[in-house]
Amino acid sequence: MLRYCLFLTQHIPSRSQQVGLKKMRTITKVVIHNFKKFKNLTLDFESGKNVLVGDNEAGKSSVLLAIDMALGGSRNRVETLGVHNLLNKKAVDTFLAGEKRLDMLPILTVDIFLEEAGDEYLYGTNNALQRNTDGLRMVVAPMEEYGEAIKAVLADAQSNFPFEYFAVQFLTFAGRPYAAFNRPIKHLMLDSSRIDGNYAAREYTRAVYNFNAPVEDRYKLENLYRQGKEAFTAQHLAELNEELPGYQFNVKSSVQSNLETDLIITENDISLENHGKGRQCFIKTEFALGKHKQGGLEVMLLEEPENHLSHTSMKALVDKIAENQSTQLFIATHSSHICSRLDLRHVLLIGPKATAASLKGLSDETAEFFMKAPDNNVLEFTLSSKVILVEGDAEFILVEEFYKQFSQGRLPQADNVHVIAIGGTSFKRYMELANLLGIRVASIRDNDKNYQKNCVENYVDFESDNAKIFADPDDKRSTFEIGLYEDNAETCDALFGPGRMTLSPLEYMLANKAEAAFELLRYNPGELTVPAYIAEAFQWINE
Repeated sequence: MLRYCLFLTQHIPSRSQQVGLKKMRTITKVVIHNFKKFKNLTLDFESGKNVLVGDNEAGKSSVLLAIDMALGGSRNRVETLGVHNLLNKKAVDTFLAGEKRLDMLPILTVDIFLEEAGDEYLYGTNNALQRNTDGLRMVVAPMEEYGEAIKAVLADAQSNFPFEYFAVQFLTFAGRPYAAFNRPIKHLMLDSSRIDGNYAAREYTRAVYNFNAPVEDRYKLENLYRQGKEAFTAQHLAELNEELPGYQFNVKSSVQSNLETDLIITENDISLENHGKGRQCFIKTEFALGKHKQGGLEVMLLEEPENHLSHTSMKALVDKIAENQSTQLFIATHSSHICSRLDLRHVLLIGPKATAASLKGLSDETAEFFMKAPDNNVLEFTLSSKVILVEGDAEFILVEEFYKQFSQGRLPQADNVHVIAIGGTSFKRYMELANLLGIRVASIRDNDKNYQKNCVENYVDFESDNAKIFADPDDKRSTFEIGLYEDNAETCDALFGPGRMTLSPLEYMLANKAEAAFELLRYNPGELTVPAYIAEAFQWINE
């Protein structure tokens, strides 16, 4: 069980009987303007779980950073990261290529729209949408008092952008300032890439301590801790110091060495920073999501929590996250398991063109299917623009070779086509997902002896301009292997016939589907006849 290692403390009464707990606040919307890669981005969020998914460099980490910075209210954080690293590069380049007027300088804003709670301090129209609601705003803009100096910089013939004259402001939607020490929303960001640093461990412990201990309790504990240090010096160092001429030993009592800096979190008497990275990630997430004296976190940001975790540990962590009901979660991930197990309807896809798409419109049935089904395909599928779906391993093994023959040697990926084996005939689920996201998907399946029923009538509600079923219309060619044999009988007989006493070449292919496909690929690459319905799928996917 996790516990604080608090030294020289005494019991402090809880405030919960004296002061009612503050209502947990949630983020409803974030509007980003000129922040890193985003020129303009609007995201709507749920009060519970929000899973951000995208390719590398799509910007999901930047979204978490924008939220973290706006909620944090730290000027030092902005200065450390640097305005030149935060301001949208395209906006800077566009400005430098234009008139370079002072009033045309790009401004960075991050607006955090909050669920309304009748808070005058937060309520107003100081936001990008000019909407009367609760919220927080981070603005990075040129300082008005340096207008003449900025004009002089802009008058320079060289492309010189006045980054040094930009400053950050943190204002509520009511136009009132806030800062790190009085930030209205209790939040925490966990970045697994930096989870094991001593600084990261200290900052995490400090944050968790602060939302566990009320301010007045912290003062009391700090006073007790300082008294304990002084008592230790007076009682236990006195004898030693008496023997020292001119110099004395003492214990640090500065701001840099206080209760918050010395406080650690342990599990089974092992300090947090001495655990492995994976365990640290698990502990920090579980502990932060637990119940705390002051109501706990309102918002938690998780950057790729799957890093450093074994598959078993990741499943356990996902279970902990799924159980959470009190903290609004924002999770950036590359994990199909996290996406599917937390319900795809919580997913926001961050596209390559700085756009966002929600999966909230998935049907209950399809969402539940992906929560229960093997999860190794769903993320690859959602991040693709063109997909060929096949039933199993045999088709997957040969489809790439078929595609090369069809396209005069090009691989599918050269045409931005992904081939995915779904391990069955659950094409409807993927087609629904494709229709929601605008993914072009060609589903190649067996007719299972009834083309009209299984491949036409079965998909009436799912086929569209984006999604189409391809199957052999001849009911006698009921499986991939039968059609493959009939189109390549001479090759199959030569490869699978000799030496077999009981099974015909076709029977062998049906009994050993994946192995037979692999042997065909090795035996006769480049000379197999592509079944007509598969060639039709290749043609359609690239139209």
